[in-house]
Amino acid sequence: MPAALVWFRRDLRDFDHAALSHALQAHGRVFCCFVFDTDILDPLPSRQDRRVAFIHASLIELDARLRSKGGGLIVRHGRAVDEIPRLANELKVVSVFANHDYEPATIARDAVVAAALKDAGIVFRSFKDQVIFERREVLTLSGKPFGVFTPYKNAWLKLLRERDLASWPVAEFAAHLAPTPEAACVPDLQTIGFETTDLRVSPGMSGGEALWEDFSGRINQYHAARDFPAVKGVSYLSTHLRFGTVSIRELARIAHLRGGAGAECWLSELIWREFYQQLLYHHPRVVGHAYKPEFDAIRWEEGPEADARFAAWCEGRTGYPLVDAAQRQLVQSGFMHNRLRMISASFLTKDLGIDWRRGEAFFAQWLLDFDLAANNGGWQWAASTGCDAQPWFRIFNPVTQSERFDAQGKFIRRYVPELASVPDKFIHAPWKLKPAEQSALGCVIGRDYPAPIVDHAAAREKTLWRFKQIGTPAPEAGPNL
Repeated sequence: MPAALVWFRRDLRDFDHAALSHALQAHGRVFCCFVFDTDILDPLPSRQDRRVAFIHASLIELDARLRSKGGGLIVRHGRAVDEIPRLANELKVVSVFANHDYEPATIARDAVVAAALKDAGIVFRSFKDQVIFERREVLTLSGKPFGVFTPYKNAWLKLLRERDLASWPVAEFAAHLAPTPEAACVPDLQTIGFETTDLRVSPGMSGGEALWEDFSGRINQYHAARDFPAVKGVSYLSTHLRFGTVSIRELARIAHLRGGAGAECWLSELIWREFYQQLLYHHPRVVGHAYKPEFDAIRWEEGPEADARFAAWCEGRTGYPLVDAAQRQLVQSGFMHNRLRMISASFLTKDLGIDWRRGEAFFAQWLLDFDLAANNGGWQWAASTGCDAQPWFRIFNPVTQSERFDAQGKFIRRYVPELASVPDKFIHAPWKLKPAEQSALGCVIGRDYPAPIVDHAAAREKTLWRFKQIGTPAPEAGPNL
């Protein structure tokens, strides 16, 4: 029988998988593979990368699950543009199946692979899988991509049909999986040039399933609890969504059918994810440039002082407790609560006046759930340079945000233990303690914990001035949130 090859990428599961389902239904023998792509891995700054560790552990589970069905996973290490055509020729397949990706670099990679396969007489087929709607499926009445979220969301919900949330069948066609030699199993991390690291989330399909089971019991309270980092209010599924160890169709289907304020709010967050995906697909220039071109003219702070302040932000030494706690959470765990991402990004761009691209790159280095579309969209939202972004004259006050979303300082004390003895009244602005009180508490500002590296009120005025220089009018007094 003519054989096919399924190329797994950001879809590391053996159920509700579009490419795998199509291949199994069309071919009597189906091989499965994954490539540790050196074009992606080699530029990584550390050999202890949580994302690589998460992928590696998830592949071990995927391989075991496929072998239990009679198949297995062939794993290669090299340039995907070379390895996929080479493996397809070795296996003598007639087709290679994969799921769509929407990032500029991966679109270019797939075009190179498809061309090489075509030269060898092999068909490359790809399918929608990681989103409910993609590309040009949700457009304005004039046939253009949306630039504002709420109309996009309304159009998304209006288009939604039961078939859009239906699962792709796999198990009933599993007999078509081709046996895979034991020698093709997942190599250890050291073999591909990486080291083990402190992975603080359970990987693989089983990890995603456990998190979903836990969150499904809390989803009704999501809308009320999601903004408070000290509360277990979010799903913690972002990494599993990023690497496809859960099914977006299954999650969206359950949230849509359940209804209620919590489930509807969470479904809205899934739609935000797709909004940023379609934004990146239609406007690839946002990688490295402002979505609104006029904002590329902003003069961000540069020089030794800006570099020193950027380093303090990276390391959680700004003197603003909630910002520092957020940054330390990221570096220690690879995760940052979504509310804190907004607060931290606003602080870097609006309080320190530092280019959003520097913050975007730092998050890209440390986030376990790093997704180019969401990370870029989130940073440009906070910096007011992006699509449907926070208006530039609306500037988060880091103290007010701290008082609102971590009132008792529980999250702050977890990640900034220097402030453990500081009472709730001063935990958000400990520099307001009198020197004698600081000494009595064993937390002297400037010695045990940094003094604020910038005055928020002065920084706010400078940010308003900075944006006015590019000719963007603002109200006389923008809100200080």
